[in-house]
Amino acid sequence: MAQEGTRLPPPVGAEPGSRSQAGAAGRAEPEPEPEPAAGLGGESCPEHGLELGWFCAAHRRPVCAQCARLGGCRGHRVTALEAKAADLRNKIVDQCEKLQLQSAAITKYMAEVLPGKNQSALNAASWAREVVIQRLIFVRNVCENEEQRLLEKVHTEEERTHQSILTQRAHWTESLQKLAALRTYLVDMITNLDDHGLVHAEQEIFERTEAAEGILEPQESEKLNFNQKCVQSPLLHQLWASAVLSCATGLEEVHVDEKTISPLLALSEDKKTLAFSPKKTKPYPDCPERFDHWPNALGTQAFHKGTHAWRIRVDKSCAYKLGISYGSLQRKGPGNAARLGYNPFSWVFSRYDKEFRFSHNSRHQAVELVKCPAQVGVLVDLDGGEVLFYDPTACVILHSHREAFTAPIYPAFAVADQSISLVQ
Repeated sequence: MAQEGTRLPPPVGAEPGSRSQAGAAGRAEPEPEPEPAAGLGGESCPEHGLELGWFCAAHRRPVCAQCARLGGCRGHRVTALEAKAADLRNKIVDQCEKLQLQSAAITKYMAEVLPGKNQSALNAASWAREVVIQRLIFVRNVCENEEQRLLEKVHTEEERTHQSILTQRAHWTESLQKLAALRTYLVDMITNLDDHGLVHAEQEIFERTEAAEGILEPQESEKLNFNQKCVQSPLLHQLWASAVLSCATGLEEVHVDEKTISPLLALSEDKKTLAFSPKKTKPYPDCPERFDHWPNALGTQAFHKGTHAWRIRVDKSCAYKLGISYGSLQRKGPGNAARLGYNPFSWVFSRYDKEFRFSHNSRHQAVELVKCPAQVGVLVDLDGGEVLFYDPTACVILHSHREAFTAPIYPAFAVADQSISLVQ
């Protein structure tokens, strides 16, 4: 049966207004069937040879009346092909109107919006350049003023040291002259006086000798040393650390020495990540360089002089140590001699849960932080004698320590929770 509202084509061979013989007796004459719809310019159905005047919605194709009533499209919704074409034309017209409106909107956007955006971008770029220039001029002026201030302090300290040395030189020159004169006097007394005269001059000899006893031997004095603290400047310190650790060209290509890795640690394939594993499942071969108790590892390269820096991602770990150590750091056993920060051979910044501190030779200094750093930079100035820990994201110095390093240093790592990774 056809769906509700479907117009079925007339049966093949039926004349409009005719009645069926079987239903002629006792029934009213039915409404005449509609005329066949117009076809596709004479195209005919290949199955029934009739004109294609109808459209089957199910098959989405033109069909003849016989296909719709008795053929393959029986029971499908069919409409007159002419009506279908008219509906399609209306839809195409609507689509053309939409395309026209869309084109008009694009044209207006290109004519009105884009030029304004372009001008806005030009203005914003000009403003950004001006900001960069003005801020760098300001920073440059501040740096120049700081440079002048520090150079003046260096000059003043140099003059003070020089003047102290001159004063000491004059003092000790005078003392030498007094001692030489006294010695000459005493030699003269011994040489030229007889026993009677020597005894008679005893009081004079005692007084002159007693005066010489007030001349003490030279002692070490800080006044004669140049005070390196005169160049300490929070601004210079901050700018220097930021410039080294925020610039990729200032960072070292640090690698973990696999011979030192504790059995509690696993090194990733890219040699950048150290992960903690409390079960000691990693089958590392034992060797003298390997830590066998503490979860430590050292870098491959030793630094002898100059400035060196590297960064470590630490946001995945709540227990780690980062810093430097001498190569003479003990590797075996559970004692403090092999524990980073608990001996004279290592300097480390550490985290345990929410607690941060700097440790060296079992002396621990708490580091108060507002938030946990995602990365920690380690900067070592071997010539200047300083190790510094820095947060490159916040551009904040976490801690700095001065030390006269007496041997080459190695990057040092320890992790007891999750993992840490070198940033290369």
